[in-house]
Amino acid sequence: MFYEPGTTPHNLPHDPFKACVVPRPIGWISTLSPEGNANLAPYSFFNAICGNPPMVMFGASGASRDSAANARATGEFVVAVTPKSMLREINLCSAPLGAEEDEFVHAGLEKMPASVVKPHLVKGVPIHMECKVFQIVDLPGGTTERPNSMVIGTVVGLHIDDNIIVDGMVDITKFEPLTRLGYQEYATISETFTVRREDFW
Repeated sequence: MFYEPGTTPHNLPHDPFKACVVPRPIGWISTLSPEGNANLAPYSFFNAICGNPPMVMFGASGASRDSAANARATGEFVVAVTPKSMLREINLCSAPLGAEEDEFVHAGLEKMPASVVKPHLVKGVPIHMECKVFQIVDLPGGTTERPNSMVIGTVVGLHIDDNIIVDGMVDITKFEPLTRLGYQEYATISETFTVRREDFW
């Protein structure tokens, strides 16, 4: 099949685009509003974009999201790397709550202080990245007040639970990071294999 998004129909029951970019890591984004209200929301348009300096991004649809607005206003956010064991809490944080409502409270989560930035860490999450906003790119769509946007952050603090470090390396099988597929599907990473690219040269 072939279709031109926004121009010709795909003639499928559901939009296939997100099912074609998989698996997508989920960034659980913690922010504070200028008034100090905590916000915590999962984003599957999330990834690392640079290693030195370490940088990450998340993409937000402007009409319904507070995370990008808070990051824009305060210049800070925290990324919690989502473990499979917290699937329920992650989805509770995707509920359409008001900007003044606290997702930590709604999901029964405990806040922990960050080391460099003000937004909170999530107790029980093995990896956190404290970030300073580098740039926010407005994208097509959304509203004038809250456009669709890509928030790019520089990682200024990285927390890794010692229990998931094995032989000096992060072992993701120790916490099974949750990833997003298409439609209502999720996946975890519980098995890995090693390949030396040089062996193919």
